[in-house]
Amino acid sequence: MSKFAAIRNSRKSAKAGKYALRHRVAVVAAGAGVTAALGAGVATAADGGLLHLTAGASKAVAAQADAQAKAATDAKADAAKKADAWVKPVEKYVLGEPFGIAGSHWAHKHSGQDFVVPTGTQVHAVHEGTVVKAGPNGGGDGPAYGNAIVIKHANGIYTQYAHLSQIQVQVGQQVSTGQQIGLSGSTGNSTGPHLHFEVRTGPNYGSGIEPTGFLRAHDDAV
Repeated sequence: MSKFAAIRNSRKSAKAGKYALRHRVAVVAAGAGVTAALGAGVATAADGGLLHLTAGASKAVAAQADAQAKAATDAKADAAKKADAWVKPVEKYVLGEPFGIAGSHWAHKHSGQDFVVPTGTQVHAVHEGTVVKAGPNGGGDGPAYGNAIVIKHANGIYTQYAHLSQIQVQVGQQVSTGQQIGLSGSTGNSTGPHLHFEVRTGPNYGSGIEPTGFLRAHDDAV
């Protein structure tokens, strides 16, 4: 090989090397760009996912708070409705002697409504109020009533529960609508287990009004 041919080949090899180097640099740079772009995309997707999860959690918390607020409002409304309601003095019963009939068992006419139930049946306050009488001898109304309770309600209404086997409240006690106040029995002038129930316009015997009509007028049919 001549001296000139060797120089020419040497120059060709140098050019080829420079070209290969530039090509590798370009490829590496392009790869870095792809990697950077891909990384940015992944980061953007991750940020979007986090934002989506945060928004979803916020909605769930808000929905839960709304549900709890509604439940609290409903509970207050139910409590107010219950306090304003009138209920039956016993759950399961057969109606016995009605109000106002004459008979040998009473000095005048029957002053209440009898609910025939077994001894030991739970007796409930028909409305919220204050116990003004409780004890034997009709709580002061006389021995014919046996163990009895009288509760004072708003608007000058009183209710009486007589012939009880057990008294579970005391004078001065505040009772709520539907609260258990005693157990039915057959004490006093009674021919068998039942609850004698009266609605009165005063605390004492002789001021009774017809109980079943009163309860129906207050949205509790008997």
